[in-house]
Amino acid sequence: MTTVAAYAAPAAKAPLERTTIERREVREHDVLIDIKFAGICHSDIHQAREGWGEAIFPMVPGHEIAGIVSEVGPGVTRFKVGDRVGVGCMVDSCRECENCKAGREQYCTSGNTGTYNAVGRDGEVTYGGYSEKVVVDENFVLGIPEGIALDEAAPLLCAGITTYSPLKRWNAGPGKKVAVVGLGGLGHMAVKLAHALGAEVTVLSQSLRKKDDGLKLGADHYYATSDPATFEELSGTFDLIVSTVSAPLDLGAYLGLLKTEGTLANVGAPEEPVSLNLFALLGGGKSLSGSMIGGIAETQEMLDFCAEHGIGAEIELIAASEINEAYERVLSSDVRYRFVIDTATI
Repeated sequence: MTTVAAYAAPAAKAPLERTTIERREVREHDVLIDIKFAGICHSDIHQAREGWGEAIFPMVPGHEIAGIVSEVGPGVTRFKVGDRVGVGCMVDSCRECENCKAGREQYCTSGNTGTYNAVGRDGEVTYGGYSEKVVVDENFVLGIPEGIALDEAAPLLCAGITTYSPLKRWNAGPGKKVAVVGLGGLGHMAVKLAHALGAEVTVLSQSLRKKDDGLKLGADHYYATSDPATFEELSGTFDLIVSTVSAPLDLGAYLGLLKTEGTLANVGAPEEPVSLNLFALLGGGKSLSGSMIGGIAETQEMLDFCAEHGIGAEIELIAASEINEAYERVLSSDVRYRFVIDTATI
């Protein structure tokens, strides 16, 4: 075991504090990563505050990890010391079910092993990226291409793949009209990716406060959802709507913005249930769907796509001592557009 410094939530809703954790020794197929940067995802806050249900404490959040390989196990074939790598939202799965074999490890039928707030198949609790080092099986490590700065790459391991996957699944591209609901950590990546894929992109945000940013990121249009006229003007417009917000929406109103047989894909995860009059789906043969991160192969595809198109996250680099302040700012939508921890400050 190796002792490393980390920031952990000692209990639900408690401020995160500096501590130490134990990392396992490198096994046959393990990669030891010196973490350089770790993104702060809204889901870190949900879990640290038990917004999604009972959690495991102490908790070291962080599933947007970018770093450098410092050691590999004797059986490792995919990585070598010095490689630039990333780790996303999961660090293991059963690898035997239909979904795992199809490259959809995120939907492992026996449950994937989360990068933190989970119990691994070895019975040990997992701890995330707000730490100096992490040990991960090579099959759940991603290569970060040279074309992306490590700090801007970290958020791609969650925010990037979470938005890339539904855009690819529903064929966002030339000739398609795509709307992105919310311009935050997820939303700003959805805009960049949809634009790079060739779609006509519209941002739907509560206000026009971030309009200039949205247009610079690649949006063609920007509307305020607080204005009822928006829903009248855009009725029947979109092939695909990707909702990135973690607050309940009036789903019927947004379904009304879809073309016939259009899809509303949810990647945000509100803590509260939402309701829906099913006639909003029946009229027009529309689909309401969900999407959760992506498989390992698709995540690597996303990273390669981002490198090819010069895409990284828009970040605000912070010291570890600023994590608790950053959490409050995320909840206040006061970040442009992803906090990333410089782990050298832990």
